[in-house]
Amino acid sequence: MASFTLPEAASVAVDPTQDEMRRWAVEHMDDVSETEFGNLNYRARIKARQAPSTFFVTDEPNDKPTMSTSDAATWAKRQDEHIASQDMILIRGTIGPDPDFRTPCQLYMERTQANIPAMQQQLYFEPDLGADGDFEAEFTIVYTPSLRTPQFGNDCLILVDLDSYVTRVLGSDYFGESKMGGLRMWNRLVYDRGGLAMHSGAKTFPAEETRSGEEELALIIGLSGTGKTTTTFRDVKGSMPVQDDFIALMPDGTVHATENGCFAKTFGLDPDDEPTIHHGATQPGAWLESTHVADDGSVDFFDDSYTANGRVTFPLADIRHREPTDLPKAKYLFILNRNENIIPAVAKLRPEQAAYYFMLGETKGTSAGGASEAGRSLRVPGTNPFWFENDASQANRLLEILAQHPLEVYLLSTGRVGGGADVAGSMKVEIADSAAVQQGIVDGTIAWIEDPDFGYYVAESIDGVEDGKLRPRSLYESQGRTAEYEDIVATLKADRDRYLASFAGLDDRVARAG
Repeated sequence: MASFTLPEAASVAVDPTQDEMRRWAVEHMDDVSETEFGNLNYRARIKARQAPSTFFVTDEPNDKPTMSTSDAATWAKRQDEHIASQDMILIRGTIGPDPDFRTPCQLYMERTQANIPAMQQQLYFEPDLGADGDFEAEFTIVYTPSLRTPQFGNDCLILVDLDSYVTRVLGSDYFGESKMGGLRMWNRLVYDRGGLAMHSGAKTFPAEETRSGEEELALIIGLSGTGKTTTTFRDVKGSMPVQDDFIALMPDGTVHATENGCFAKTFGLDPDDEPTIHHGATQPGAWLESTHVADDGSVDFFDDSYTANGRVTFPLADIRHREPTDLPKAKYLFILNRNENIIPAVAKLRPEQAAYYFMLGETKGTSAGGASEAGRSLRVPGTNPFWFENDASQANRLLEILAQHPLEVYLLSTGRVGGGADVAGSMKVEIADSAAVQQGIVDGTIAWIEDPDFGYYVAESIDGVEDGKLRPRSLYESQGRTAEYEDIVATLKADRDRYLASFAGLDDRVARAG
């Protein structure tokens, strides 16, 4: 593949320092404020990723929204012409630290939006530069927030060209489009190498705390805002976070990390429940986005009057973490599900059930996906909204990997059992409950019984977790709501069958696993 030639600009600042970009942000950006912690917050116009305005560039059929190569070329020319008069920033780095799996990337961004390249620089690993300072990027993100596109929703347009590995972002000032611009393309690269890119956190449990006497690695998948980062960073038996958002799982169980920093939600950030993330977010070098900051600089992580999708980036070096190199092979896979009725706090899955629940990707939508998703019951295969083709290929690939490298796979609820908060007798699965579940799994102290309705295994008991959260049927029965429970089960099974039947090429073993 020929390397991409960056469009000419009025000037280009190559790999500026964090201090330089902070100065430019203060000088050139409106809606930037310094917080009580000494870091900067930018109040973005765009509050979430723009899925309806995102198109894969191709003239071939694709299950995802597409734009023809000729139409995309017209927009690319318009963006290049715009850049010709702009001062730009070029940030170079790599996705991943592993010498054999590092992907060189570059972000080309208007200097008038200096917060985004500064945030991206915190997530990239150091670039591989030649002896003469040369750098050849495999992935390129060309980003112009000031060039709006009224023809598309929220005046934004995102074009993903997997043939050239170039993503162009027009109109959006939401940092997530930069981050996902690279990782979306990385999905394809990993798949072509025989692995599966997963929207997943990763954490390790230290050898002295495991039954095996060896360090053990857990993967945690979940849609943005459903507890993935919280579950990853929660200290359980001395566990250490490795990654908070994306990894590659290879056929032999090898796991490759992607980022040298963390990109976390700030709404509801509590120093007691999430001390590691709170510590990172309150460092002077962290970058906040659309978080509530008062005129006096005080930060309120519980004020969502502007958006509940406030974000922060900070380097892994600012927090306790396990270095993302030389990782043990994966042992556990936790699939998060934010449901409000009959998903237990934990269920143990067989391989085909693992691929089934992975494919369903059931959750409650959050503000990360925009206002249209927030609060709605959603299904996002693999909890990965950045996949590049028919989503059946995700589940099929996972099933292939599990056949070669078996994992202990668990479905974990981060929602409620028995109904919403307004339903008397319903129970919230608390962060402490999820921690107790993880401890029981690692210790091997959970006795499992088969669930009569879904065929997976539920826990007889777990210290510190109420039984109703572990066995939803028993909760409903104890409240005289058996008929309601059975109706939910029947409706859910039928709905899942219809949903999975819509994916051509899905392995029959996955479709039948429910």
